[in-house]
Amino acid sequence: QVQLVESGGGLVQTGGSLRLSCAASIRTFGNYAMGWFRQAPGKEREFVAAINWSGGSTRYADSVKGRFSISRDNAKNTVYLQMNSLKPEDTDVYYCAADLSRAILVRSYDYDYWGQGTQVTVSS
Repeated sequence: QVQLVESGGGLVQTGGSLRLSCAASIRTFGNYAMGWFRQAPGKEREFVAAINWSGGSTRYADSVKGRFSISRDNAKNTVYLQMNSLKPEDTDVYYCAADLSRAILVRSYDYDYWGQGTQVTVSS
């Protein structure tokens, strides 16, 4: 059974930084595409960033390009989201997602496995 556990969320001031981590209980983690999404209450889940199985390819939502960086450590079964220059509009619950695929996936319905989310709050 695949389990994803996010950590690293919290409260930060505008312009600050946070690093989210997602630890995956996947024996063949290196075969999985990983992604980060975010969702506010009453809104659709929104794509943030994705990384392919090797870490050699990444994609970002336009709203976070140049500020966020996704990376993975296949030896540690972990994917990261480094978030810099945070803005109040980045406030959301952030979710980690995984799918057994060698492609890079940017649509939420492409992912089979989800974490429970971690809250990120950016104060103005």
